[in-house]
Order: sequence, then structure tokens, then C-alpha cells
Amino acid sequence: MPIIVRLDVLMALRKVRGQDLAERVGITPANLSKLKSGRVKAVRFSTLEAICRELQCQPGDLLEFQPTDQAD
Repeated sequence: MPIIVRLDVLMALRKVRGQDLAERVGITPANLSKLKSGRVKAVRFSTLEAICRELQCQPGDLLEFQPTDQAD
């Protein structure tokens, strides 16, 4: 998948535990784990906003686009 989720990196830099972040953001720890691993198909803007607020970051700090090579 060309979208890379950097949530785990930011959580480590901010020294925030998954359980604590999930509680403050209002999602389950299981959903946070899926988001961290990139196993989600979509993210609500409200969830993204809450994560950015809690981690004091920008959406671009959490998500990175890496294009895949396309065959001609």
C-alpha cells in the first residue's frame, strides 16, 4: 500500500502509550492498533484531528505517500 502510517513513531517520540492515546481520542485500543499497523481502509477526519491534537502534530507527520513503481 502506498500510504505509510507513522503513528507508532510519533507515539514513541511523544512517549504516549496506545491505551492512553486510544482513550483520549475516543477509539478502542484495537482500532488504534489497526491504524498503527496500516490495516485500515479509511480514517475519519474527526479521528485524525483528535490524534493530531493529542500528539501535537500535523496530518502529514502521521501519513506518508510512497508511490509504487508503475509498469509502462
